Amino acid sequence: MDRRGFIKGSGVAAAAVVGGGACASVTGNAEKLAYLGGTPVISKDESNAIAERIFEWPIVNDAMRKASDNILSRGKMSGTDVTKEFERKFAAWNGTKYALACLNGTTALNTAFYAIGIKPGDEVICPSITMWASCMGVVNLGGTVVFCDIKEDDLTIDPKSFEEHVTPRTKAVVVVHYMGSPCDMDAVMAIAKKHNLKVVEDVSHAQGGLYKGRKLGTIGDIGAMSLMSGKSFAIGEAGMFVTDSLEYYEKAIRWGMYARIPGTFGVERTVRTLDVPFGGIKNRLNQCTAAVGIEQLKKYDAECAVIETAMRYWWDGLKDIDFLKIIYPKWENSNKAGWYSSRGLFLTERVPGVDNRVFAKAVSAELGKGYYSAGCNFPLHYSSVFNDEDIFGNGLPPSKRYLPAGVTSAKTTGRLPVAEGINARLIGDPWFKRFDKAVVDRFLEAIHKVARNIDQLRGVEPPKGSGYSYWPATKRA
Repeated sequence: MDRRGFIKGSGVAAAAVVGGGACASVTGNAEKLAYLGGTPVISKDESNAIAERIFEWPIVNDAMRKASDNILSRGKMSGTDVTKEFERKFAAWNGTKYALACLNGTTALNTAFYAIGIKPGDEVICPSITMWASCMGVVNLGGTVVFCDIKEDDLTIDPKSFEEHVTPRTKAVVVVHYMGSPCDMDAVMAIAKKHNLKVVEDVSHAQGGLYKGRKLGTIGDIGAMSLMSGKSFAIGEAGMFVTDSLEYYEKAIRWGMYARIPGTFGVERTVRTLDVPFGGIKNRLNQCTAAVGIEQLKKYDAECAVIETAMRYWWDGLKDIDFLKIIYPKWENSNKAGWYSSRGLFLTERVPGVDNRVFAKAVSAELGKGYYSAGCNFPLHYSSVFNDEDIFGNGLPPSKRYLPAGVTSAKTTGRLPVAEGINARLIGDPWFKRFDKAVVDRFLEAIHKVARNIDQLRGVEPPKGSGYSYWPATKRA
């Protein structure tokens, strides 16, 4: 039986699947939810078997194993020949002139901020909802992070809020293609051009994603991304820096690419500095990971196509649940690439009294495993690291040391209403890596059971420490 047949065959009217009504009372035959002691749709044993077949990631093949073994057998883990090959092939695939493999996404982003010339006192605008790695490199260079708000419909930077946070000290903006969703890059680039700002794209959640037919990471000045094992493009602990600018590429080499400096610049340009990186770090990617990356490039687009099919089928099956809404790019020739850590909107106004954390727990209970989650990253402007901590022990927090008297990053950021409330309005998708229609239909059966009986969850308190419970919702005045 397909998902539509299941809903029809259950004898539950369409109104029972949407929020705002007494769903269980429509038939007078409420099904006790597994979260509250009922029988789950999928048993734990069945769920474990499904996990091995459908959710395993990355998909490792023999070519990846052989490529890594070849590096090990040659003892070339710390060489550069295979890494350079990976960079050339990645640049060609991504559509940029240059690519530089880094230790991880954090160092790739830090390198990007150095390459565009961030210095003490400079401000860089960043959306508050993202991982700290998107902007912490600014702090390390003596700059100040000013946070702006996001848009609820796609969780990415709000162009209006971005422009409102521009000051005479602003030098750049970092945009995050968050949870796979492309930013509105036309609007971002127009504002950046107007104010003469550099644009760094954080593509850690959306490698290979498209915005109006253009690869993400090719539109701003620099793209930087993580390629760690949990991401869509998963090869291990790795990162990638991409750009069309020779100047930025050479600065990135200078910053942390020990053993590649003389070969890049020549003896005459390096005779004074020798082979000492300006950043005092060694940012070289190990070649076992680079070899795996070469093989991953060969199959990544095909894997993303399978994920796209599975995830769109999943969301097609949720259309009759009116308190859930897909987050997907509205522009033609745009996508979510590998759907990394995808989120959907949980419209709280349509299910008053139901906490999204409780809903996530209830669906996971029906699935026999914690496939469902609630919320996202906490708002970074709540963290004292960016406003108050004397990180380097020189008497003042980095954000205050180089700013004019009376100016603080907290005041410049101000309140960000969407970022401050978004965690209560998000549900995490189960991330299907393979498309098995029967399995997805079983998952749809489980979530529809919860939706039909949503009244059982009204007023239920989320478990302590669950989801986003550990940080205060109103920390800053």
